[in-house]
Amino acid sequence: MSNIPVEAYAAEGKSIARVDGKVIFIENAVPGDVVDLRLGKNKKDWAEGFVTGFRQYSPNRITPFCSHFGVCGGCRWQMLPYPLQLQYKQQQVEDVLRRIGKVELPVVTPILGAPESIHYRNKIEYTFSSRRFLLPQELHDPAASPHQDVAGFHAKGLFDKVVDIDTCYLQEEPTNRLRKVVRDFGLARNLPFYDIKEHRGWLRNLQLRICTTGEIMANLVLGYEDEKHTRELTGLLLQQFPELTTLLVTINTKWNDSIWDLEPRVVHGKGFVIEQLEDFRFIIGPKSFFQTNTRQGEQLYRVTREYAELTGRETVYDLYCGTGSIGIFVSRQAARIVGVEVVPEAVADARENAALNNIPQARFFAGDVVDICNEEFFAREGRPDVIITDPPRAGMHEGLVNKILEIEAPTVVYVSCNPATQARDLHLLDAKYAVTRVQPVDMFPHTHHIENIVQLKLRR
Repeated sequence: MSNIPVEAYAAEGKSIARVDGKVIFIENAVPGDVVDLRLGKNKKDWAEGFVTGFRQYSPNRITPFCSHFGVCGGCRWQMLPYPLQLQYKQQQVEDVLRRIGKVELPVVTPILGAPESIHYRNKIEYTFSSRRFLLPQELHDPAASPHQDVAGFHAKGLFDKVVDIDTCYLQEEPTNRLRKVVRDFGLARNLPFYDIKEHRGWLRNLQLRICTTGEIMANLVLGYEDEKHTRELTGLLLQQFPELTTLLVTINTKWNDSIWDLEPRVVHGKGFVIEQLEDFRFIIGPKSFFQTNTRQGEQLYRVTREYAELTGRETVYDLYCGTGSIGIFVSRQAARIVGVEVVPEAVADARENAALNNIPQARFFAGDVVDICNEEFFAREGRPDVIITDPPRAGMHEGLVNKILEIEAPTVVYVSCNPATQARDLHLLDAKYAVTRVQPVDMFPHTHHIENIVQLKLRR
């Protein structure tokens, strides 16, 4: 298909063209482009299209600032001005809430954009690999070999190929310098970088957490024990980066990169870092979940607190509470915080964070909300006046939606990182709740990801 004008933005980073009444969803194109397409999935009313060539570029396009744009798996919207990214994200929220949620909506408040669109991530993970992703111009170059030791990010859609990164703009320095020192150490000593297919190699991952408090945590993930080289590398890192407040080593002999069931070993420092939202302080360990964009996390939590409409007398249930950050953030305006989370380690962190911030009225429980929230629990902890729920991308389990409908708290604040699954849940909650306020928040500039906060009120 040739000379197809791209008309509009759809969602999840895809745009739309229409040919003979059929809607075609296209990746790697933006409204205003004119493209040649090859069709993938082809249904009666819609199809997926893949760009094979550009006849004309959209006048809205700008030059990406990163040399790795289009190759590594992140920052896929750098070719769009940030205000236009925000416009499309606002549109995405409104579209999915109406199309999937099918609920009556108030006017959606304008999206809260990030003041800084680079260096906004507090956490990043680099991968060391013996399999380099070849750039398109290298595919027919006999001198270009995919079998090279590299450090960077997985290429989009490929689990076994890593893009060799020079400069990443997602996190402040010393992020790039740290990665390069570890990479160069391995190259200089001919130490094996990890091969994800063969499941062998020493250098696997480098996880970095750089906090607004100035604290920095590095977790070096290795494929097996090598006491001599581990001692040399950690010594080099501490010598060259005296700003490191915590350095850990994790030995991962598994076939996957998850470290949730592993025990990081503290080499230097206290084994965790302290991050701050407003004047609340939070302990973050190598396995802790915390909002990845600290400054926008504050924005997100402020809106959540505003939507909770607290007077100091309420019992607030914080569902999917994680390490307790939302509950703690709203705690000064509430009489009681009850957090529930299925991950026991996160609950332990939440209790520690409540103690750190001197919030005795916050209590956290490990388990499934559907099982925990019974009449005996309510008699002991109090029924919720406000429910705050912040589920993962998959949204809430239908059993939890039914439990919320059963509890009938007067106010529910639903924080979502996936407006599509949020809309699905709002459709179910519509049986008893009206959507009264909506606020999108952009946590991840130059990506298609979007957070959204919805206030719901119990119908009387």
